[in-house]
Amino acid sequence: MANSFLAAALLLAPVLGAPAPAPQVTSPASFGPDSQVSASVQPSTTGYRVEYLENGYSSATYHGPYTGTPTTVGAVPAPTTLAASIPAQPLNPTATYYNTKGVPLNPMPAPYTPAGGLGTNGSLPRYMVNSDFDFESIALGLYQEWIELDLFHDGLARFTDEQFNAAGLGLEARSLIEFMADQETGHSTLLTNMLGERAPKQCVYNYPYTTVREWIDFMQRVTRFGESGVWGFINHLDSREVGQLLAQSIATEARQQQIFRQMSGLTPMDVWFENGWPQSWAWTMLAPYISYCPENTTRLAWQNFPTLRILNNANINRYSPNDTAQDGSETVGRRIADPSRSNITGSCENLNVTGYGCGPAVAHNKSEPLSFPGKKVLFQWEAPGSRVGPNNSYVTSTTASAPKFVGWSQQLNLTYSPLTVTGNNSGYTYQPEGFVYGNDGIINGTMAVMLTDLDLFVTPFNTSLLNPHIVALGLYQAG
Repeated sequence: MANSFLAAALLLAPVLGAPAPAPQVTSPASFGPDSQVSASVQPSTTGYRVEYLENGYSSATYHGPYTGTPTTVGAVPAPTTLAASIPAQPLNPTATYYNTKGVPLNPMPAPYTPAGGLGTNGSLPRYMVNSDFDFESIALGLYQEWIELDLFHDGLARFTDEQFNAAGLGLEARSLIEFMADQETGHSTLLTNMLGERAPKQCVYNYPYTTVREWIDFMQRVTRFGESGVWGFINHLDSREVGQLLAQSIATEARQQQIFRQMSGLTPMDVWFENGWPQSWAWTMLAPYISYCPENTTRLAWQNFPTLRILNNANINRYSPNDTAQDGSETVGRRIADPSRSNITGSCENLNVTGYGCGPAVAHNKSEPLSFPGKKVLFQWEAPGSRVGPNNSYVTSTTASAPKFVGWSQQLNLTYSPLTVTGNNSGYTYQPEGFVYGNDGIINGTMAVMLTDLDLFVTPFNTSLLNPHIVALGLYQAG
């Protein structure tokens, strides 16, 4: 029986036809009381047919903005909300274990089995969400898997052999991206199974890129918030079984993010620790790229923050990234995770100079870094009230007062620097210096930045306590 439960939870979609599977919706066929969930791959229900384009690769025929009128507005509510925020509490009084002897202190329940742990008492695992928190978190994860399934396929179908070759990505690199797209079929099936019959379906998306480089850059940003958004909630899940399977999925996402960084000409690893984000941060970054969803698609409860634009976010395609324009014009659009423009003068894409080239490679060292301590970073931020997300049916909001600080979330830290306001929803700060351990600089990689009204002390396990104090949220390309 235990094996059948696990097999059901790990059910993978059937192998799809060559050369690459089209974006699909996994429609559950039946739902049992626990994890006995069977599913099958069905044609997309988004209303747009699949079209075969370059070299037989397939993608949805429409990727553009929503043009209708939303029938529902706002995050999905609960029957009631008990408080405006969750207050910080003292240390858990039961968290007292400390081992000064270096040997087991309590009787073992079985040989070679130290006392303690969760889900270690022999109970049959149940691979289903077990609370509202679990459901909303895994539903967010499924929205993320769906966009990746579509996104990874779309560039393969959109761009020609000549365009890929010019970007330094040959057939083998494209085959790897195709495999990563196939991985998303399994991930979306797994999360669908753990949610049950109200699992969200695949939607229609609106992408910002026009070149191969911009597509790859966009994917390294999307997988960044996809990965960090899971690390932030996974250890808060009520269902430890769901957390186990989700960890095995998100470990793959981490590899995808590293590979897209390599294909973008960035160093594959530039931090000692990956950063975890609250769900509302990930949803804020994801929602602007979803245009339509099928009727009655399950909605999410998470907050959408106003967008923080980093006007001089380093252009990863420049051989001298600190020559990036100061007015935001080197980002392809105004959405939170839009990539750097690739069609520029002074590109490093085909520059075969150590320390300055940025073509696809196993690793690059930058003679001139994308950012550095003391860099003046320029901001503009939106007022709350913008319509975003599926069918323009979510609304950006904040409960914070006027911004005073810039929060930098990376590795094990959330570091603050003072914000200087220079005008209406505009200002600047200087990138702070700090170290995690040894010479490991805190600020690096693709990371979250935010404006806050308070420099609240938070740690990786309680970062969501900062949400009521966030004015606007952005994505910073530090390295």
